[in-house]
Amino acid sequence: MEPNTTNLDLFSAREEKPSLPLMPDRHPQHDLFICDVADAVLKDVMTHMEHPFYSLSKKPETAIRRYEHKGSWIEITPSVKGLATIYDKDILIYCISQIMAKLKKNEPVSPRVRINSRDLLIFTNRGTSGRDYMALVEALDRLEGTRIRTNIRSGDEEQSDSFGLIDASSIRRKHGLDGRLLWCEVKLSDWVFNAIRSQEVLTLHRDYFRLRKPIERRVYEIARKHCGQQDEWKIGLANLLKKTGSQSPLKRFRQMLRDLADYDHLPDYSVTFDTEADMVTFRNRGTMLITPSVTVWEARLDPEAYHDARSAAPGWDVYLLEREWRSWLGDNEIEPKYPTRHFIKFCKSWHEKRGYP
Repeated sequence: MEPNTTNLDLFSAREEKPSLPLMPDRHPQHDLFICDVADAVLKDVMTHMEHPFYSLSKKPETAIRRYEHKGSWIEITPSVKGLATIYDKDILIYCISQIMAKLKKNEPVSPRVRINSRDLLIFTNRGTSGRDYMALVEALDRLEGTRIRTNIRSGDEEQSDSFGLIDASSIRRKHGLDGRLLWCEVKLSDWVFNAIRSQEVLTLHRDYFRLRKPIERRVYEIARKHCGQQDEWKIGLANLLKKTGSQSPLKRFRQMLRDLADYDHLPDYSVTFDTEADMVTFRNRGTMLITPSVTVWEARLDPEAYHDARSAAPGWDVYLLEREWRSWLGDNEIEPKYPTRHFIKFCKSWHEKRGYP
């Protein structure tokens, strides 16, 4: 949230060009884990996740979004209070970080997460005024009201599933004149919680919360997902615009990327923009820390896994699929908690996306 904006601004950042590219680091904190809620779950049911779930706009968006790609579709329906924004997503990042910390310690986890409101504001580099606490309440309303529906194709059948980002929330206030927010409790949807338990997570640079503009956050997420640990990654401007979900015209988006390249302040990746070719290049700065507990999974699979894999992906060479799976684990920094189950799910998804060889 840009500090001290109005509630209508919904945690949004100012559009004018800032005098400094990053906001001050108000509360120094440790590195954190993030689940890319959009990609981490839907990558198993869609060939490409081209569009985000979150609004990048200051104004409430109440229109239904629908995206289609090669027979797969996703529909996002906001509540009357508007679509969840990319700044609302900070609440999910915080919840996921708490769950990941418990998993690392082998502690039991639950989709219900108790949030100390002040801790959340500090964690996300926000102010701690009354307006900042009020903005959290509004964010919970939008997260709870945003619904997603997508189709899953398997052979000659199609299934349509509907789910949300959070299923419920409760708020505890201090009784009295100030009505100060003490804590919140959030119940994550099964859709989000299952992604966390499967450790479909990536690490974000802590300066993510210092980025001033929604578009900068979204571009960083895209770079983190697609460039990852590679030396560099290129993408055409029009395709990048499509992936961001920005409603800005191409001309305005082009200027945003020029500014981003001029400042070159994106965490983990430097940005260059070839204006003649309309091509954006992200280069790894070498600042990314690989979480020590997440390594490429090198253990052996249970022999029964190959039998189940042949049933999940008929016609495919299961050893080829195993190599693809292990490579995918490494690219996404995932160490599966239940390797056999994870491998079978991967094979099933592979077959759903590609059919028979």
